[in-house]
Amino acid sequence: MHVTGRCHCGAISIEAEIAADDVFLCHCADCQVFSGSAFRAVAPARRESLIVTGEPRIYVKIAESGARRAQMFCGDCGAALYAGDAEGVSPLISLRVGFLDQRAEITPRRQIWRRSALVWADHLASIPGVERGG
Repeated sequence: MHVTGRCHCGAISIEAEIAADDVFLCHCADCQVFSGSAFRAVAPARRESLIVTGEPRIYVKIAESGARRAQMFCGDCGAALYAGDAEGVSPLISLRVGFLDQRAEITPRRQIWRRSALVWADHLASIPGVERGG
């Protein structure tokens, strides 16, 4: 699936081909902290399909597995964009679904790092909501 996206301030935009059937939710503690939320929606893409306009900032995090993960984000607005291995060897990157223009069309198919999941995240439908802020 062809996707496009841009950070909140518009300084960085991307295009890529994602594997829509491989989209997942990650509940790891790193994703919770990086996203400022209970989990992060991730869309795998082939590195060679990625076209980036603008200059993302890079933060390298050592994962629990010991792998060095490069987190790309906008240095102006702070929007998370994508991640990949810090050495750039892996053919896959992980796009952050929240900044994609097609996010409403993308449905996660699985969840990972459930051991770190916040208990209330399983009950979102039971929490009262309104159509707009307030």
